[in-house]
Amino acid sequence: MEERRKAKRTQLQSRIVVKRLDGGGSEEVGIDVLDVSKSGVGFTCDKALTIGAIYESYLTIWTKEVLHAILEIVRIEKKENTISYGAIFVGMPEMDAARIEVYQMVEDNQ
Repeated sequence: MEERRKAKRTQLQSRIVVKRLDGGGSEEVGIDVLDVSKSGVGFTCDKALTIGAIYESYLTIWTKEVLHAILEIVRIEKKENTISYGAIFVGMPEMDAARIEVYQMVEDNQ
């Protein structure tokens, strides 16, 4: 499979809650993060999400800080019993993106 992500991926044990912002309702959904980069996040979810949908998210990172970001679903892939999603950050403060990048540098040097 061709790599399309622009930034390095890092695995992250975390949970995220997303809320749809583009008129599709405001139900909160829990997801399991597979990997994260400064430009996006890969995750699995029990609820069906839609490509192109915009969601508000609260991502808990390794420092236990919560990052607020806006996600756009850009990829959906069905695997056996789960569905994995790829989303890009369309609204994340540069300072929060830098936190992800710093963590990746620390992990690479261990």
